[in-house]
Order: sequence, then structure tokens, then C-alpha cells
Amino acid sequence: MNRIVAPSMLSADFGHLERDTRMVDASAAEWVHIDVMDGVFVPNISFGFPVLKAIRKVTPKFLDVHLMIVEPEKYVARFAEAGADLVTFHLEATDDPAGCVAMIRQAGAKAGISIKPATPVEALRGVLPLVDLVLVMSVEPGFGGQSFIPGSLGKIRELRAMAREMGLETIIEVDGGLSSHNAGEVYGAGADVLVAGNAVFGAADPQSEIVKILSA
Repeated sequence: MNRIVAPSMLSADFGHLERDTRMVDASAAEWVHIDVMDGVFVPNISFGFPVLKAIRKVTPKFLDVHLMIVEPEKYVARFAEAGADLVTFHLEATDDPAGCVAMIRQAGAKAGISIKPATPVEALRGVLPLVDLVLVMSVEPGFGGQSFIPGSLGKIRELRAMAREMGLETIIEVDGGLSSHNAGEVYGAGADVLVAGNAVFGAADPQSEIVKILSA
């Protein structure tokens, strides 16, 4: 499997967003992760279209946008049009996941779906063939700096087994509490993409930390 790191811009220095984006652009990270939070689906607020557009201007890298918002069907197309290469919404946030996927694809982006720690993998069975990626949250969504939930490893293995059973090459992304210390076992469980926020932007040498995560 191809190992990818997606540094989370939620942990960047917003006063030097262009500098930090250029750092990621020059690094071994292939993706840039952008968390969008509305203060309703999760108890925090981050950023929206203007920040995404600003980041898009600075890097040609794959923009991985994770929507932690209610009623994602109202916004998924706009995020794709604003520069997202992949738009991921939460299974728990909509009654029409297939409709959200269709909107994302029509707007020209890849489609992903995410589940919170309490949501079982089996809940994805009906929608799995429709999406390019599943994002497994390994912490409660909403805040950075939380510890990795060990039970997430079992969910990753279960999801990988389900995808294989269905003949799918689903990309599995994991977000929450990740660093070079646990990246190896998370990749080993079947993950393709690891989101890292504090581990990267809090490191003395962020680019070296990205390499350490990739080679863990």
C-alpha cells in the first residue's frame, strides 16, 4: 500500500498560514488536510471557503477537505468548486449519503465519508461502494491534541476486510492522535493515509517528522 501523510492545517500557525502551507508543499507529504467545523456537528469552529481558496493558491498538492458540519449536502459542491480535490462528509451528519456523494462527483472532486469513534464499521456497508475513501476518526472530532483511541486499529482492520470482501480498493484514512510513535501500527492495520496535526506542526523540524511518520 502507498503510505501518505496529510498534515492538518488546523494545527498550523494561522498568523503564518502561507509560510506553513509552503512548508508542507516542500515536504514529503502528498496531501494537505483541511478540517471544516461548524460549531454544531462538533463543538468547535474552524474555517471555510476563503481559507481553502487561499491554501489552494499556495500549493498544487492534493487538498483533502474533511467536513465536520451538519447538512453537508448544502455545501459539498461549493467546497469542491473552491479547490478541494477530495470532499469527505460524516455518515452521522446526513440522511442522504448517496446524494452527497453524487453532488461531490458532479462538482468534480473525489468523495469520502467519515465515521466517529462510536459508529461501527458495519454502518458503512451500504455506502462503501459509492465512495473513494473512508476516514476513520481515531479521536472524537472537534479538537486537536487528543490521544489515539486504541480500538481504532480493530476498526481499520475490519474496514479493510470489508472492502476486500466487496472487491473494493477503498482508500482508508485515519485522523486523530497520530505521530511517528504509532504510525507504523496504524499503517500496518490497513490504513493508507494518516492525518497528523500537532505531531507535524509542533515538531522542531516538521518536514523531518513527516518523513519519520512515513517510514515508521
